[in-house]
Amino acid sequence: MPVNLTRNAIAMMNSGDVNSKPLVQVVDIKLIGNSQERYRFLLSDSESTQHAMLATQLNEQVRTGRVKKGSIIQLIDYICSTVQNRRIIVVLNMETIIPEYEIIGNPKLPTGSEPEANKSMPNNNLLEPSTRSTNNRYSAPAPANKAQSFQPTIQPAYQPPPNYKIQGPIMKNEAPARIIPIAALNPYQGRWAIKARVTAKGDLRRYNNARGDGKVFSFDLLDSDGGEIRVTCFNAVVDRFYNVVEVGKVYLISKGSLKPAQKNFNHLKNEWEIFLESNSTVELCPDEDGSIPRQQFSFRPITEIESAENNSILDVIGIVISVNPSVPILRKNGMETQRRILNLKDASGKSVELTLWGDFCNKEGQKLQEMVDSGLFPVLAVKAGKVNDFNGKSIGTISSTQLFIDPDCPEAQGLRAWFESGGRNTASISISKELMPGGSKNEIRKTLTQIKDEGLGRSDKPDWVTAKATVVFIKTDNFCYTACPLMIGDRQCNKKVTQSGNKRWLCDRCNQEFEECDYRYLLQVQIQDHTGLTWVTAFQEAGEEILGCSAKEVYLLKYELQDDTRFGEIIRSRLFHQYLFRLKIKEELYGDEQRVKITVVKVDKVNYSAESRFLLDMVTKNFPNRKQF
Repeated sequence: MPVNLTRNAIAMMNSGDVNSKPLVQVVDIKLIGNSQERYRFLLSDSESTQHAMLATQLNEQVRTGRVKKGSIIQLIDYICSTVQNRRIIVVLNMETIIPEYEIIGNPKLPTGSEPEANKSMPNNNLLEPSTRSTNNRYSAPAPANKAQSFQPTIQPAYQPPPNYKIQGPIMKNEAPARIIPIAALNPYQGRWAIKARVTAKGDLRRYNNARGDGKVFSFDLLDSDGGEIRVTCFNAVVDRFYNVVEVGKVYLISKGSLKPAQKNFNHLKNEWEIFLESNSTVELCPDEDGSIPRQQFSFRPITEIESAENNSILDVIGIVISVNPSVPILRKNGMETQRRILNLKDASGKSVELTLWGDFCNKEGQKLQEMVDSGLFPVLAVKAGKVNDFNGKSIGTISSTQLFIDPDCPEAQGLRAWFESGGRNTASISISKELMPGGSKNEIRKTLTQIKDEGLGRSDKPDWVTAKATVVFIKTDNFCYTACPLMIGDRQCNKKVTQSGNKRWLCDRCNQEFEECDYRYLLQVQIQDHTGLTWVTAFQEAGEEILGCSAKEVYLLKYELQDDTRFGEIIRSRLFHQYLFRLKIKEELYGDEQRVKITVVKVDKVNYSAESRFLLDMVTKNFPNRKQF
């Protein structure tokens, strides 16, 4: 059945038409760009052709073969821009009508878009427009009974450009830029404008580098099509717009430059970021635009967070089941901040710890604690939480995180209905606590030789395994260190302290002196199983489990009482005991050498009943067809 393409579609789009939704044919597709996957089409209306750039959100249609050379498509949403004095169509949305079809008509390139020698493309063979070579051609599916032939092209003789005289002042185009979707923004557009709602606004930050002092802030935008992008302002531009921009308001923004988004700091799903300049405009839209949502979420069930990458940014929603008090924490830079930990659960049967930092503790955190203490269990939506894999998986707030208590969205309503209809009493498994040895189905059991042979600990993240082994040797020199006993919030400082001239102990971190210090284990222990042996480091709790007494008792026995006989008896009595060791394995830098360090996280005495069940399960798993006796 013959297909009729929209007549003069190319000419109409070049003239600014964006509403006709024309039917056109794809006569060539080319992958361009090194860092970003972008596709360039050559579109035809059977008489003329025009280059078109495909919006990145439509790349999947090319990758899956829904759009290919010869496809008949209908352009649903599109714009036409001028790039380097050439007109190009940007396809924002389209629909495939016929996946594959022979080339229709005898299309030619529009006047002025390419060199004259490349305009004519007879016999359904389209030459690629290029001023560098006449051998590159666009290929398209042809009927089996027709032979393809390519006609040579001739480079026209050089003609000098005409000599124009200035006839008078040139009129500047003062017409307002047409509003386009955020998804259609690209660095090649000259004039553009977007209408979007501010969903988040960062704090004003000051910095100092080789160029001098400066200040910067950024805010996130969301438009009616669901497109998101970050806007950043520096120095003088900060003074113009910092007090103008408010979260929740809708603005008309234009005349900014687009640069690649810095994914280390920008979690939005957009490859570009807007930088406002001295001539940029940010105009408040006085009338509320209901077509632009106030926020856009992409929630992940808690059970999926368990497999999420460390430091990844995601959205999560859950019921707040517990809130801990806010405590002061001393950061590595010496500054004090607040920390508050709460727990979320959802219908996936899992729960996760959410750590609030800084102002979140006293604002949303305090409100959540009051609600939970009064018997209410609110729904909390977390926008842009950061995944942490220390001690299991948990979520933490960052500067761009937003918290929404009992939000008005379908996910929150569904979660509330589940909770009230029985979810309140449903047990949940926390993904934020490391599963200790003892037969857990998630336990990773390794022998000491496997730790070395499998190269554990040499990746970016530490490996956590369990090994059943026997203590065969304990180093007796430097088995503990003097530690700071002061409390910072709900945690002890534990930094190493030194004795000053007045016999008092000094902590450089806390900058305080005190009469008595604490003693903490730093044991170097050699353990062995049936495959080999290795050295491990055991800190305080693990050291107490191995030696059976506190580090202070052993220190006083050896150095104060100098009772080497009793000291030796304690050490010898702890040898050749078998334990289940929970180990953290990570490669660290010692001087200029990389070494794998194995740290004992937890020590458990072997429960032989549980261990027997574990071994039987391993036999059943590895030999499923064995005979039963």
